[in-house]
Amino acid sequence: MVRTLVRRFRERLDGLSARLFAGSRLLARGFYALLSPRFSREQAAVLRGRSLFGGAISGESDPQLRRNIHRLEKGLLMHPRAPTFAVDYIDETVAAFERACRSARHEPAEWAWAHDVLTEYFQVVKATLAISEAEHRFRAAVALTHSRVRSIELGPRIPKPRSQTALADVRYEQFLALCRQRRSVRWFEQRPVPRELLEKAVLAAAEAPSACNRQPFVFRLFETPEDAARIASIAMGTGGYAHQIPALIVVVGDFSSFAFERDRHLPYIDGALASMQLMLALETLGLASCPINWPDIEALERRMDRALELPVHMRPIMLIGLGYPDPSGGVAHSEKKPVSLLLRTSNDYER
Repeated sequence: MVRTLVRRFRERLDGLSARLFAGSRLLARGFYALLSPRFSREQAAVLRGRSLFGGAISGESDPQLRRNIHRLEKGLLMHPRAPTFAVDYIDETVAAFERACRSARHEPAEWAWAHDVLTEYFQVVKATLAISEAEHRFRAAVALTHSRVRSIELGPRIPKPRSQTALADVRYEQFLALCRQRRSVRWFEQRPVPRELLEKAVLAAAEAPSACNRQPFVFRLFETPEDAARIASIAMGTGGYAHQIPALIVVVGDFSSFAFERDRHLPYIDGALASMQLMLALETLGLASCPINWPDIEALERRMDRALELPVHMRPIMLIGLGYPDPSGGVAHSEKKPVSLLLRTSNDYER
C-alpha cells in the first residue's frame, strides 16, 4: 500500500514538473540538465559516437566512407548532372578509401562499391586542382591493393537507370496479405531455428533504406532458448512468455556512424526500417516474430549493457523474439487505424 502511494506521488510530481518546465526550450533544457538524467545515456552515446566517426581505426566497415560514397552516387545520378561537384568532401572521401585499402579486414563488397563509384566519379567530373590531387591519391591507393582488385568483381556497383532494375513478381494483394499475416506471435514450437534461415532474413533486412547507406545497427543473435529467455527477461512486457522464446535478436544502434548530433535519431529509424523487413522475411520462411519494446530505463540499460557487453556508443533499439509459431497459440487481433486517420493532407488540419 505504501509503495503504491509513493509511486503515485512520484508520478504526479513528475507530471507537474513536465507541465511546469514545458513552457520553453530553455526551461526544458534546464530540467533535463539539472533535475532529470533520463537523456544522459543517449547523450553519452552520441558524444562517444562523434569521437569515433571518421577516426584512424580501420575495421570491416567505415561509416564515413559509406556516407561519402553515397553522396557521390547522388551527385552522379542528378539530372542534369553538375560538371563539377563534391569538391568540398572528395579529399576526406579518398582519405577514407585509403584507410579501407590499408585494412586487411575491410569488407570486400564495401571496398569494391567505393572503388567503382570513385572510378566513375573521376571519369565524368570536370577536374579542379583538388579533384586532380584526390584522383592521384585514389590511383595510388588502388595500385597498392593489386590482390584485392583481382579477387573482387568490379564494375556494376554504380548508379543505373530505374529501367535496369529487376522487378519483383509480387502483386499488391499478395504483399498486403503478407503484412496482415505478420502479427506478433508470443507462443512458439520448441525446436531450433536454422541459422541459414536467419541469414536469409538478415539479407532481406539489409536491403532496407538507410540514411546515406550507413546502416548504423547490428542484429545480435541469441539462438539457444536459455540465452533467448535470459535476454528477453531483461525487457519489460515479456513476463509469462519469455521462457519459451526459441531465439532472440537484439537490434543495437551504432552511434559512431554519425558526426553530428542532428543525426542522433537515425540509428533508431534505420534499425526499425531494417527490422520490419526482417520480420516480413521471417514470415516468408515459415517463421514468426514478436517485436519487443525497449524503454529507456537506466536500471534495465545497465543490465543489457552487461549482458551484451556494449560499448558506450552502442544502444539497444528493440528486441525481436522469433521461432516456429505454435499453431495453437493465440494471436492478438490488433485492429489497425483506417487510412482516413493515417493519410492526411494540409486541408485536414485547417478545419
